[in-house]
Formats: sequence, structure tokens, C-alpha cells
Amino acid sequence: MPFKENYYPSPDGLKLYYREYGSDETAVPLLCLSGLTRSSLDFHDFAERYSKTRKVYTLDYRGRGRSAYDTDYKNYNPQTYLGDIFAFLTAKGIEKALFVGTSLGGLLTIAMAGLAKNFIAGAILNDVGPEVDKSGSSRILDYVGKDVRFVSLEEAAAEQKRIYGGALPDISDEDWLGQSETTFIYDEAAKNYRFNYDLSLARALADQLNSEEQVDLWPFFKELGDLPVLAIRGALSDVLSAEVFARMQEEDPDMEALTLENRGHVPLLNEPEALAKLDEFIARVR
Repeated sequence: MPFKENYYPSPDGLKLYYREYGSDETAVPLLCLSGLTRSSLDFHDFAERYSKTRKVYTLDYRGRGRSAYDTDYKNYNPQTYLGDIFAFLTAKGIEKALFVGTSLGGLLTIAMAGLAKNFIAGAILNDVGPEVDKSGSSRILDYVGKDVRFVSLEEAAAEQKRIYGGALPDISDEDWLGQSETTFIYDEAAKNYRFNYDLSLARALADQLNSEEQVDLWPFFKELGDLPVLAIRGALSDVLSAEVFARMQEEDPDMEALTLENRGHVPLLNEPEALAKLDEFIARVR
């Protein structure tokens, strides 16, 4: 097995899952934070690639993957996730890490910069910035939490391709099957495949998007200004607009920016152009 599996306790006592790749501690570790409904599985190939020269940690948030589900859906919020991440860093004795954040993971990375910048050696933001485009947030709210079931992963892959093919127009059917393997889990009782997250996330997300108290993340983003930052945008993204991406570059002129053609939300971080940039950027952050 190329990784070790383990759990750590959240501040409120939930059992949270993580994977640890590699053993080289001569450089700061990578800490990989996935999207809203995603899990550590998304980063498996990425972690294998970069664990040759440093440790790589991939986390399952509460309510995702192999982490415990929360009985109170209101705890599915950024503040709680940040507390869980702090608990992980403390449990592992990690003083600094290069944060890799996809979608929600990138928002949490930006928030960390404003609250506990001392933990951040650098940041990779995958198709996310201080503002989320309303068209993207509406689309996400529309699909999260629906109890869709499939009799096979092949059936799931075909449906995923039909719905999300516009964001990944050039990947193969084999790739879509791989996407389904990281999206669904077999339900022994129902004898079918279900989403690999707590469907109560939908209630939490609706509460947060409809709240009148929205946090302005631009001041938090500015805290990354003196750190190495690589921001990646899918040219077809409905979450990170071209306008917000341009403003990010204005606010942080030293930020390295990469736009990937034929990618919406989110790039897979296995694109040749992305890997070339990631290889060079990660090697520099020691």
C-alpha cells in the first residue's frame, strides 16, 4: 500500500480519516483539501506523484468518505472544518505545510491565511478564489444532497458524463469511470451505489448561502501576498470567474496563475500543463 491510513479526533470527538503518503521530511509536507462533497480519494494520484520527495496528507472532512458523519448538520460549516484542520495539524505536529485546496479546500486555505498564517508555507488554489460566482454556487446547491442511486459504477459514470461533461469535455469514458469510483460507494443494504458523503450537507449549504452574514475573504486572501501562491483556473469554470481571477492577480502580483483550456469546475490536476507547473512550483517550496 503506497499510503498509511489513520484517524484523528475532531475537537468535538468525531473520528476523522486521513491518508499519509511518503516518508521524506526534508521539505514541508503537502496538505490536500478537497471540494465540498469530495474526499481524500481525489488526491490519490497527485499524492503518489509528490510523495517521492515529501510527505503528503489527504483529509476526509467530517461527513465525507471514511470520516464520521455529524448528527448535527449545522456543524458542516467552514468554521468547524477549520477547527478540524487545526486539530489535525496539532495531532501530527505539523508546523508548516504547503496547502493544496480544490474548491472548498481552497476557500479553507484562504481562511487559514487570515486566521493562522503561520501554518502556511505556500498555497495552491484549484479553481477557487475569494469570491464564488453565483452561477456556480446555484448549480452546486441544485445537485448537492440528492439521494441518487445506481446499480453499477458504469451506469453512474454515464450519468456523470451526461451531467458534467461540459466541465471536462475531453476526458475518456475510462476517466469517467475513475471519477465514479471516487464519487460513489457501494451500499450493502440497498445493493446499489450512493454518493460518498452525508446528504445533510445540502441543508447546511442552503443555510450558509442564504445567510445575510457573508464573510469577505479578500482581506484573508491578501494575507497570502508574501507567500508562494499558485492559482489554477479552468477556462470554462462557473465558480471562479475570469474577473475574480484577474483581480486576484492584481491584488497579488507575485501570484503564479495558470488557466487550463477545456476545463470547468474543477481541473483534475493531472493535465500535462498543470503537472508541469505543479512540478516546478512544489519543488521550490521547501
